[in-house]
Amino acid sequence: MTTTTATTPTTPSGDVVARAAAGFRQRYGAEPAGRWAAPGRVNLIGEHTDYNDGFVLPFALPLRTVVAAAPRDDERWTVWSELSADPVEFGPADVDEPGRVTGWTAYVAGVVWALRAAGHAVPGARLAIASDVPVGSGLSSSAAIEAAVLAALVDLGGLDLPADRWPRLAQRAENEYVGAPTGIMDQSAVIRGRPGHALFLDCRTEEIEQIPFDLDAAGLAMLVIDSRAPHRHADGEYASRRKSCERAAARLGVPALRDVPADGLDAALARLDDDETRRRVRHVVTEDQRVLDTVALLRAGRVRALGPLLTASHASMRDDFEITVPEIDTAVEAALAAGAYGARMTGGGFGGCVLALVEAPTADAVAAAVASAYAERGFAAPGAVTVLPAGGVTRVD
Repeated sequence: MTTTTATTPTTPSGDVVARAAAGFRQRYGAEPAGRWAAPGRVNLIGEHTDYNDGFVLPFALPLRTVVAAAPRDDERWTVWSELSADPVEFGPADVDEPGRVTGWTAYVAGVVWALRAAGHAVPGARLAIASDVPVGSGLSSSAAIEAAVLAALVDLGGLDLPADRWPRLAQRAENEYVGAPTGIMDQSAVIRGRPGHALFLDCRTEEIEQIPFDLDAAGLAMLVIDSRAPHRHADGEYASRRKSCERAAARLGVPALRDVPADGLDAALARLDDDETRRRVRHVVTEDQRVLDTVALLRAGRVRALGPLLTASHASMRDDFEITVPEIDTAVEAALAAGAYGARMTGGGFGGCVLALVEAPTADAVAAAVASAYAERGFAAPGAVTVLPAGGVTRVD
């Protein structure tokens, strides 16, 4: 099995940029006023810690979603995607009532809604969307759409909205308009990512630190394996995990599970009266500590030493948070057996992708080992790509 290599171009691949512009011309019979690109993301470590006010360490991908757009004279928005047959049009009455616009278009309408709710005069616009970020793979295709649309509308309308406020606004669109109870991590990564760095984010204070993560210089690669597993009950289970964490924090008398110190974990667990809640808490508290330990290793330039932390994170998600599926566990086990330093599921769970830290020359062999393990178990063939950290949302032209 040969992996596809994705590096860190200063702009997204010409193909996806050209597709967005061509889609705009085909659907609207005119040239776009500009094109804006936002990346997908993977989370190096720190899963389900974001909505617990904890720490995360994502990085942006070179895979991009591109929005070609132009203003229109009235207060309406028309959106076309290469994944849909026909454009969808909506106006203020649709936008101002969450739930009126559904499906993938809700992510676009949600951004318009969030901007309007924040007091901004959002320009009417025609938009065409093309993307290399796989949908449903856990690489945050939704945040990529939100960020690219947000950048386009801010520019088209000349809106006074500093970039450091973009992640929270995009998150609000997803939480309150779309109805997905995500934390701030995805939007922060796709908006504030920097090439060659991972984004160390304190989800409570929203303070960030760009942590050097130069895989290429170390002779390493990050293999992203798309499990191709359908997301099984992901939305309901995600919400269930979040509610469980909130209940646990209330029982422990802390604002969020981030406030349970690692050296006080045993005492906190002893105060909880059911095993499931204890396991959920143990995952979050130990995962926060793994993020801090990973940051310390990266600051020291010890990239290979990350492996055991990645693998421990996966075990915690599998056993304590119970969010993995057989395809995901198979990919992790096969990658480790083939020589990966560490491997873990990335994303919300119940499907999605696996990260494997490997020596760069072995990436194809590790990917082949995972494909072979899948074939033995009768799973659909996985996808694989090697990536380096890329930059965040930007205007292409």
